[in-house]
Amino acid sequence: MSSPRISIVEVGPRDGLQNESVPVDTDAKVAYIEALADAGLTRIEAVSFVHPRLVPQMADAEQVMARVPRREGLSYIGLIVNGRGLDRALAAGVDEVNVTIVATEAFCRRNQGMTVAGALDSFAEIAARAHAAGLRVTATVGAAFGCPFEGEVAPAHVAELVRRCADTGADEIALADTIGVGVPADVRRLTGAVREVTDLPLRFHFHNTRNTGYANALAAVEAGATALDASSGGIGGCPFAPAATGNIATEDLSYALRRSDVTTGVDLDRLLSAASYIGERLGAPLPALLGRAGDFPPVPGARTLD
Repeated sequence: MSSPRISIVEVGPRDGLQNESVPVDTDAKVAYIEALADAGLTRIEAVSFVHPRLVPQMADAEQVMARVPRREGLSYIGLIVNGRGLDRALAAGVDEVNVTIVATEAFCRRNQGMTVAGALDSFAEIAARAHAAGLRVTATVGAAFGCPFEGEVAPAHVAELVRRCADTGADEIALADTIGVGVPADVRRLTGAVREVTDLPLRFHFHNTRNTGYANALAAVEAGATALDASSGGIGGCPFAPAATGNIATEDLSYALRRSDVTTGVDLDRLLSAASYIGERLGAPLPALLGRAGDFPPVPGARTLD
């Protein structure tokens, strides 16, 4: 019997960098993305098309997309929140778009400047236009596990948002724990609620804010997830959410999945090199742990900490 396979969506170049205060130039971003592709990652969320005043680190999205390596089987995702973002994404030549709909009114207004109903209407328009251009569309429900402004979010409410997105053109549903409050029991409850309204592929986006991100990722795999977001080095966060610390690290997640007999197609050595590269550009220790402890069983000649 073959091992189950999960797709890791690398979000370091987008969600990883967007919350970092140290500017990273276009040359370094392109080199970083190329290193991630060389590590075997085939879906890379490379940029977001938002106003540069709001997210300055993504101001060069078009320049990055003009220079990234193009290979068969390698898909670049652009995050968008409105129609203007889609215009830019189409012109830049992304392969997929990830459209965010935040689950609560307070956070949706802060994140996108619109109501939840407005975000759902916008999603329907974006999905139709993106499909007409031949792009795959992911609907990400942000703050699906909890909101920093409104607190608990009911699974039934998230399921209703998912149903609306599934009915209006989503090809994939992503459930995001934007502020890292969920635990495995929440993953199971939310997956059950969503599975009552759609059988679309499920992707999860976890932050490790309260040290539950990896447990949640493994629970999501057991619940039938087809894809997991992760950021090499564990960098990132949401600039619109208080205390939203880094994403789960791609290398730490890949290690956990491999040891759990789940296939990812990721080359850990090359992934560690990619994480080290961006860590040097940021000039700070990375939250990820695998690069400090080393792989196991130990690879002959590999350097580990004393």
